[in-house]
Amino acid sequence: MIDMKQIRDNVSSKMKTNQQEELQKYNEIKQPSNHGSTATIGATIQIKGEVTGNEDLIIDGHVEGNINLKGHNVIIGKNGRVHANIDANNIVVEGELNGDMNGEEKVIIRESGNAHGNIISPRVTLEDGAMFKGSIEMEPRQMNVVKKPGTAGESLDSKTVNLKSS
Repeated sequence: MIDMKQIRDNVSSKMKTNQQEELQKYNEIKQPSNHGSTATIGATIQIKGEVTGNEDLIIDGHVEGNINLKGHNVIIGKNGRVHANIDANNIVVEGELNGDMNGEEKVIIRESGNAHGNIISPRVTLEDGAMFKGSIEMEPRQMNVVKKPGTAGESLDSKTVNLKSS
């Protein structure tokens, strides 16, 4: 005989564990980097030009130009509309982005994200339902590949992936 209460409890427990793991991954990126606080560009703000600084940035408005926040995180919120190249530690796209992304650690395009541009980062996540058009180049942070003289085998030090999705 099947105990439906026990099955429901087991399924519910596994779902909660999965949700907690996803929330923890998300909060790792949402937390400010070690170098400062977080700035926010609100939904009604429009910026044209170059954005630089020494803190994390959440964009819910419109930005055109270049965003250079090396060592810090850039999050494009669901309302964010960005037409810029981004250079940052971690980049998360939940809204719309037209431009290239250079993530020192990680680039994430969320389910609600729509990105057109090239990605260079050692770690890339495209969530199910995310829209992406461009190329991805994944290189480790430090390449420790040593080619020994006289050996026939060569090591692959980077991966290049071309993806097109609409």
